[in-house]
Amino acid sequence: MTHRHFSVVICVYTEDRWEDILAAVSSVRAQSLPALETLLVVDHNERLRERLGREFGRYAPSGEVRVLANAGPRGLSAGRNTAIAVARGEFVAFLDDDAVAERDWLRHFAQGYDDPRVMAVGGRTLPVWSSGRRPGWFPEEFDWIVGCTYRGLPPGRVEVRNVLGGNASFRRSAFDAAGGFATGIGRDGDKRPLGCEETELCIRLSRALPGSVLLIDDRAVIHHRVPAARERFGYFRTRAYAEGLSKALVARSVGADKGLESERRYTTRVLPAGVARGVRDAVLGRAGGAGRAGAIVAGVALAAGGYLVGAARAARSGGGFTVAPIERVRTPRPDAGPAPSEPAGTPASPEPAGAPAGPEPAGESASAEPAGKAGHPERAEEGEAA
Repeated sequence: MTHRHFSVVICVYTEDRWEDILAAVSSVRAQSLPALETLLVVDHNERLRERLGREFGRYAPSGEVRVLANAGPRGLSAGRNTAIAVARGEFVAFLDDDAVAERDWLRHFAQGYDDPRVMAVGGRTLPVWSSGRRPGWFPEEFDWIVGCTYRGLPPGRVEVRNVLGGNASFRRSAFDAAGGFATGIGRDGDKRPLGCEETELCIRLSRALPGSVLLIDDRAVIHHRVPAARERFGYFRTRAYAEGLSKALVARSVGADKGLESERRYTTRVLPAGVARGVRDAVLGRAGGAGRAGAIVAGVALAAGGYLVGAARAARSGGGFTVAPIERVRTPRPDAGPAPSEPAGTPASPEPAGAPAGPEPAGESASAEPAGKAGHPERAEEGEAA
C-alpha cells in the first residue's frame, strides 16, 4: 500500500457538542496513518466558528486543522461540499462530529483503494449509548436510526450500493465525476432528521463511473455517541418516518426499482428474522423481546408511511433537491500561514469539477467471491433504512 493523503471532514453546527468535537479531532490526529489535514466546517454559527478558530489556531502554520464556514445553504450536504472544494488530499474522509475513530480507521480506508476501481470505502459505526447500554426494546436491525451499522450486513470487506456518510471516504476524483452531495435532502441541524444524501450520491457516482466499486470494510471502526433523547421511542418514530420521506426523493430521482433495491432485501429477509427473534425471546421470557418485535413492525410502518407522503409531495413539486458540480478552490500552501478560521468566501481560482451526470443506480447482484480477495470483494446491500 502506497502512502495516501486523506483530508478528513468534520461538519459541526452547535456548541452543545463542544467536547464531542474536540474528541473527534483528537481521534483523527491520533491515526496510525496521519491525515493530511482536518477540515472543520461550521454550519452558519459564527460564534462556534470563532471559538474553534481560537482553539485550533496553533495548527494554522502547518494547515493540520482548518476551520471553515459553510459556504452554501444551511445543512450537512452543503457543509460537506464546502470542505470537498478546498480539500488538498487525494482522498476525502467524513467523520461525524459526535464520533471518535479507532486508531487504524484511515489505514483500513487506504487499503481499500489498492484496487483502482474503488471510488469509496465506508466503515463500521458502533453506538455508544448515553445510558450505558442499549435500550431493551431497541432492535439492532434499526441501528441506522442512530447513525450506526445495523444488523443484517455481512462481516468483512464487502461491496455495497452506498456507504454511510458519517463514516466514509471517497476518492477526490469521485466528486469531479459525479458532483457533490445534493442539497435540499439530508440533515439540517436539529430539524427533522432526514437522510439519504449518501445513497443518492453513491447511486449517481455509479452511473458517472460505470464499473466503479464502493466498499464497506468493517475494520474501519468509529464509535458514535447516542444522546439520551435518541434512545427514546419518540425519536425512533420521527427518524423512521423521515427516512421514508427521504427515500421517496431518492426513488423519484433514480427510479423505485433501483433506489429501493437494498431496502427490498432488508424488509423481506432481515426484518422478518428480527421479528421472529423478538417473538422467540418473548416466549422464552427474555426481557425486551416483545418490544423489539413491535419496534420493527412500527418502524416499517412509519417508514412506509413517510415514503407514501414523500412520493405524493415529490410528484406535486417535481422533486426536492439539487446537485451542483464542485468547484475546486486553490488554498494557500501550509507554510503560507492560512488564518486559523477561514470563512469560505468566493474562490480565488476555481477549477470546474465537471457537471454531474444524471443519476442511475449501481447493481445489487451478489458476488460469490470471498470478502478477503483483493479486487474481488463480496457484494452486499447497504441501505440507510427500510
